[in-house]
Amino acid sequence: MRAEQIVEALLFASEAPIRADEIARVDESLDEDVVERAIAALRTEYLEAERAFDIAELAEGYQLLTRPEYASYLERFDSVPKPSRLSGPALETLAIIAYRQPIGRVEIEYVRGVGCAGVIRTLQDRALVDVVGRGEGLGRPLLYGTTSHFLEHFGFRSLEDLPRTEELPVALRDPSEAILPEDEEGDEVDGEEVKGEEREPGVEP
Repeated sequence: MRAEQIVEALLFASEAPIRADEIARVDESLDEDVVERAIAALRTEYLEAERAFDIAELAEGYQLLTRPEYASYLERFDSVPKPSRLSGPALETLAIIAYRQPIGRVEIEYVRGVGCAGVIRTLQDRALVDVVGRGEGLGRPLLYGTTSHFLEHFGFRSLEDLPRTEELPVALRDPSEAILPEDEEGDEVDGEEVKGEEREPGVEP
């Protein structure tokens, strides 16, 4: 059996990106170089045959995906899974975590100027962020970072693919320019006490 057939079968069956080293472990005839060459050959074959799918490189692995130009057709069928949509506050919080990770909740709230506990929990439920450690400050606060599912969700190969533009002014704002966080009623938030954050929308269905 050719390496291309083995690689294609694994990519076809997998619901998540697979790394080259993971693919190489399924058969003694494979190694990472062989897998990479097989993927390149499959991509060429799909392109020449004008297939409706291609092998995408994301989340530090590979996945077989439908080409973007066919999205409008797929959206017409309820049986085709649709990606979850993130609200504005959720996207803003996620951007801060992605660009400043590892980062604690209080730091996120100082950048955003509003309580974020509810939004962070929602992002955790969506497996987009997770606890990656504890800070050195008082109480050893939890530190948050993005997950591999975050890369997969947004189509990034790694965090190096994050855009570095002026489109994300809040996430890239200098900490000295941050404002004191307030809750939804406009009251100042002191330390870990956050009031009203549950009224802030999280991830939309």
